[in-house]
Amino acid sequence: MTSFDEPTGKVLDPRTAKLLESVLDLRTVGDLLRHYPRRYAQRGELTDLDDLRVDEHVTVVGEVTRVMRKPMRNKGGTWLEVEVVDGRRSKIYLSFFGKASHIAETRLRPGARGMFAGKVGAFGQGERRKWQLSHPEFEMIDEAERDAGEFAAALVPIYPAGKDVTPWALRRALGVVLDTMGSLEDPLPEDLRARHGLPGLTEALLAIHRPRDHADVSRARKRLRFDEAFLLQAVLLQRKMAAAAWSATPRPRRGDGLLADFDGRLPFRLTEGQLSVGEEIATDLALDHPMHRLLQGEVGAGKTVVALRAMLQVVDAGGQAVLLAPTEVLAQQHHRSITAMLGDLAAGGMFGGTAVALLTGSLGAAARRAAMLDAASGTAGIVVGTHAVLQERVQFADLGLVVVDEQHRFGVEQRDALREKAGGGRPHVLVMTATPIPRTVAMTVFGDLTVSTLSQLPSGRAPITTHVVPVAEKPHFLDRAWVRVREEIELGRQAYVVCPRIGDLEGDEGDLAKADDERRPPLAVLDVAATLADGPLKGLRTAVLHGKLPPEEKDAVMRAFARGEVDVLVATTVIEVGVDVPNSSVMVIMDADRFGVSQLHQLRGRVGRGGLPGLCLLVSEAPQGTPARERLDAVASTLDGFELSRVDLEQRREGDVLGVAQSGRRSSLKMLRLLRDEDVIQAARDEAEAMLAADPDLAGHPVLRAEIDRLLADERAEYLEKA
Repeated sequence: MTSFDEPTGKVLDPRTAKLLESVLDLRTVGDLLRHYPRRYAQRGELTDLDDLRVDEHVTVVGEVTRVMRKPMRNKGGTWLEVEVVDGRRSKIYLSFFGKASHIAETRLRPGARGMFAGKVGAFGQGERRKWQLSHPEFEMIDEAERDAGEFAAALVPIYPAGKDVTPWALRRALGVVLDTMGSLEDPLPEDLRARHGLPGLTEALLAIHRPRDHADVSRARKRLRFDEAFLLQAVLLQRKMAAAAWSATPRPRRGDGLLADFDGRLPFRLTEGQLSVGEEIATDLALDHPMHRLLQGEVGAGKTVVALRAMLQVVDAGGQAVLLAPTEVLAQQHHRSITAMLGDLAAGGMFGGTAVALLTGSLGAAARRAAMLDAASGTAGIVVGTHAVLQERVQFADLGLVVVDEQHRFGVEQRDALREKAGGGRPHVLVMTATPIPRTVAMTVFGDLTVSTLSQLPSGRAPITTHVVPVAEKPHFLDRAWVRVREEIELGRQAYVVCPRIGDLEGDEGDLAKADDERRPPLAVLDVAATLADGPLKGLRTAVLHGKLPPEEKDAVMRAFARGEVDVLVATTVIEVGVDVPNSSVMVIMDADRFGVSQLHQLRGRVGRGGLPGLCLLVSEAPQGTPARERLDAVASTLDGFELSRVDLEQRREGDVLGVAQSGRRSSLKMLRLLRDEDVIQAARDEAEAMLAADPDLAGHPVLRAEIDRLLADERAEYLEKA
C-alpha cells in the first residue's frame, strides 16, 4: 500500500518522477494525489476556445477540420498547419515543423478528435486574430481508447500541466498511484464526516481522479474543500493557543502619563470607533500574555493615532514600542507625523516625554549608531523603522509593543524576528492594514489574530469623486483631465500623478508589464514627468518620486511637497500608503488598469485628507466591457473598501491572498475559494475549535496531527530556503 509521504520515485519510473518534481514541484505521492484536475472533458464535448490567454499552458479538446502543408518563407521546405475547432466552432491552429510535422501528419486527420497541449500564441490583429499552438503535444482520443481504454469513462480529467509534462502523462502517473494506493488513514474523525455528509478520504481521492459522473466530482470536492479549510483553521488556532500561553510583561494604562498628556493636547475629538478600539487594545496590553491583534480600517480612518496611543501606554509602563513600515518613504512619513503629533513630548529628557528614533537601512553611519544606541539604552521609547530593525545588531532595552504597518508586506517569520527581541517575555503585537479584509480572509489569513475594525472616518475627511478617463474611446478626455489639474492648482492645491513604473532602468520598480502582455509598455514616471513639464502642465512646479532615488533625495522631495513647494508630484506607488499631505486634492493614475483594485483604493486615499473635496482620475486604454475596465468601473462606483476587497479577491487566486507563510509551499488552496466557501470555512473553524478545546495536542487524532506537522514542515522548509 502506498503512503502519502512516499517519494514518487518509489512508485513511478525515475524519468517521470524527476519531471513531476522539476516542472510541477510534485515530490511525494501526497503531492501528486492533491494535484487535482482543473476541469473534466465530457466524452463528445469539445473545449470552448474563447477563454484562452497568450502564453498560457493549456489543454484543448478539439476536432481536426483541416490539415495543410505550407511553404516556409525564405527557407525552402514546408511546415504543417492543422486547424482544430471547439464546440462553438471557434478555431485554433496547430503548427509543426521539421520531423515533427511528418509525424503529426500521419496521425492527424480531418474528423479525428484529440487532446492538444502547449503554450498559447496568437497572430493577426483585431477580428483577424488567430490562436495558435506551436509544436503541441497531443493524444488522439481514438488512439487512447484502443491503447489503454483511458477514455472509457464519461468524464476525462484535464490536469494543470506544464512544459514536458502533459495532462495525459499526469493521468497515467496518477493511475499507477491510485492502483497501488489501498485504503488511506483518514485525518477526519468519522463522527465529524457524518455531521457534514463527507465521504472518506480514499473515496474522495478516487472520485476526484476517476469520477463516474459529475455527482462523484461534487462529492469529492465537498470533502477536499472541507479538508483544506479544516487544516488551515486547525493550524491557525493552534498558533493562537500557543501565543496565548506565552508570557508578556503587562503594560497597564496610567492616568497621569504621556498618554493622558497626549490626549489632552489633541486638537480634534477621537471618533467613537477610535475610542472603542483603543479600549480593546488597552485591555489587551494590560494582560500577562501577548496581544496579537489586527487593526483594519479604511484609508484615513485614523489607525496611526490609535497605534500611537497604544505605544504611549507601553512607554508609560516602562517599555518601548517599535513601528515597522514596509518602505523608507513610509517610515520617514510615520516618523515625521508621530514627532509632529507629540510636539515637545517627542523631545524626551528634561521635557518628560520620550525620544522618537528613526532607523532605516540608508541612514548614515553616525545617525545609525545614534538611533541604535537610543533603542538599546531605552532613551527612545518609540522606534520607527523598516526591515533594518530586524537585524541582529539592533537591540532594545525593553521592547513591549511591535506595531506592523501594512501586514500584507510582511511575513509571519518577520513578525517572529521582532518578537524575539523582547528579551524575557514576548512583546505585544498590533498589525495594521488599510486594505479592508472580507470576513473569510480574516478568518483564514489572519486566523491567529484578533480583529478590530475602524469603519468610521474622522471628521474633516472630504469625499473623493472618482472617474474613469477612457482615452482609447475619448482621447480628448485626457486633455480635460490636465485642465482639471491646473484648475485645482490655481486654487492653491496640489496634485499627484501616478505611473506604473519608473523608466528604462534595470530591475525597474513597479514595472507591471509582463512578457506575455501584448500591450505597449506601461507609462513611466520619468517619461510622463518630462512630457507634462513641457506640455499640458508647463509652468507648474513638478517633481518626481520613486523607489530608486537616494533616500535623502526621496525625503527632500516629500518634504518639499508637504511644504507646498511642489505643485505636481509624479510618482510610482511609493506614495500608496502613509503619505499625508492635506493640501493635495487631485490624483491622476496613468494606465490605471495595470493596478489592482485594492491598490487603486489605497492610492486615491492620498487625496481629500484636509477637508478639500478629492478627485481621482483613472486613465486607461482598456475597452469597455473588458475585465480591466470593469475593475476600474467598480473602483469609480464606490468608496467602500470592503466591497472593493471582494471584487479584488474575486479576480485573484487564493494563493496570492494567502501567501506562503499561511499556506505552505505545496499546500496552497486548490479547492477552497474564500468568498464562495464562507460557510465551509466557518463550519471548519467551529469544528477545529471544538476539537482543540477537548484535545489541544491532538493526541487522540494522530493522523490529523501528522497532516498538520507536514504543513508546518513545508512552511519551515520555505522559510529556510528564503533565508
